Amino acid sequence: MPKQKTKSGAKKRFSLTASGKIKRAKMNRRHILSKKAPKRKRGLRKAAFVDSTQEKTIKKMI
Repeated sequence: MPKQKTKSGAKKRFSLTASGKIKRAKMNRRHILSKKAPKRKRGLRKAAFVDSTQEKTIKKMI
């Protein structure tokens, strides 16, 4: 049976860390930034990790 293809959308959005966690970007930082507070925008710059309940699914995709 052939190997499963990687989902190109998932490949662009997620990256695997050395410890095996999946790193992702935070949402809400694309547009309409004028009404968002500077503190909130600073927080959105930082990366986040995928929840443990979703890890198995995303690892299959990437």
